[in-house]
Amino acid sequence: MKIGFVDYYIAEWHANNYPAWFAAAGKELGADVEIAYAWAEKYDSPAYNMNTDEWCAKYGVKKCETIEELCEKSDAIVVLSPSNPEKHLRYAEKVLPYGKLTYIDKTFAPDVATAEKIFELGEKYGAKLFSSSALRYATELKGLAPDSFIVTGGGSNFPEYLVHQAEIASVLTSGESFVGGSVTRNGAQRVCSLEFTGGKRATLIFSPSLPFTVCAETNGEDAFRELNSDYFAALIRDITGFFARGVVPVAKEETLKVMSIREALINADEKLK
Repeated sequence: MKIGFVDYYIAEWHANNYPAWFAAAGKELGADVEIAYAWAEKYDSPAYNMNTDEWCAKYGVKKCETIEELCEKSDAIVVLSPSNPEKHLRYAEKVLPYGKLTYIDKTFAPDVATAEKIFELGEKYGAKLFSSSALRYATELKGLAPDSFIVTGGGSNFPEYLVHQAEIASVLTSGESFVGGSVTRNGAQRVCSLEFTGGKRATLIFSPSLPFTVCAETNGEDAFRELNSDYFAALIRDITGFFARGVVPVAKEETLKVMSIREALINADEKLK
């Protein structure tokens, strides 16, 4: 199976690491997968001192001159651009009409309305797709069904890295809908309060250097877990399995819930400026 990478600029952390993880996942699952093609809108990377040709030479991937060429040649497609979700709808408009299995990296979309448009495109063209933050795949979350919880996490900026904590919150409130949230800020730090339909409440604490952790309270008992498992490798295994079997592993309702949490908290944060 030949996989194509679509990106805003191809030399970035996700694209640099995914080829080795796909190779490992393919070997583990007995799936013959290969990162075969790449197309990037921007030739030079602002993140790494490397252009598209140099990246393709380093990773043994053929550069496509157009996104259409990549879509025609690829058996399955990964839309990257993890730091620029505003690009995803435009890429989806090019990719999804080909009807191929597609993974769209985090953050899936800049807002809920755009996320819904992307899923509508997939349904229109019969293109199965899914998206997820890798933190959904942290094994430390398994078995947790808390009454309330606190999630910590960090990253270089709140709007981009918030998606990871939103994904964790969505996992821990499975079957419940997001009602609303609020934000307080102190410099680069944020404290977010969330409410869900089943009465569950959660607190997300963001600070650039904080690790990802969960403190979950269930029936009056507290459980603290650091999320140290190899969640990126687990995500790539699920993408590989999706490409091999065609079964969508994360429902669109889950992704829309994550996008709802993220959008509400970003809007609340913007009002504090």
